[in-house]
Amino acid sequence: MLDTAMGLFQRQGYHATGLNQVLKESEAPRGSLYFHFPGGKQQLAAEAVEVAGRRMCELIEELLRRAEDPEQAAALLVDAFSAVLEGSDFQSGCPIATVALEATADSSEVRSACGGAYGSWLEVLESRFVDWGVPGDEAGDLAAVALSMVEGALLLARVQRDVSVLRAVGRRLAALLESARR
Repeated sequence: MLDTAMGLFQRQGYHATGLNQVLKESEAPRGSLYFHFPGGKQQLAAEAVEVAGRRMCELIEELLRRAEDPEQAAALLVDAFSAVLEGSDFQSGCPIATVALEATADSSEVRSACGGAYGSWLEVLESRFVDWGVPGDEAGDLAAVALSMVEGALLLARVQRDVSVLRAVGRRLAALLESARR
């Protein structure tokens, strides 16, 4: 159910995803939904966001670990995100953003899960930036700028059905990171 919910929330958003659709597509019995998620849709969304956020954090960590420098890191991230967009015919962008935009005003549980996911990504970025020689007092700000750039590029690429904006942001991000190194 969580995997199905994650995919549906990512593609079509929180409000457009109904519990009946999650049950039907996951082929789970109705009783199991309320057994595992007694808090209903908000609990399901919060747990789906937590799992999706953790998986994305692991992917970001892996890609940054493989990268020898900021330029290679930006290229690896852009390639991975471009593959997701193109592979889903631009239906799947960031696994958190759609839910964050729709549900965080209505649910503190979902808002907390979204904040936790984004927070973990920021921590990974900041840590790696410090490893590359970005001063510690600048690394946190730069992580926020980097995440904002990529999130915005994912949204534009999805709307435009073209990953060129994501690639442009990747190039600019690499240059920004390189200039911040000391």
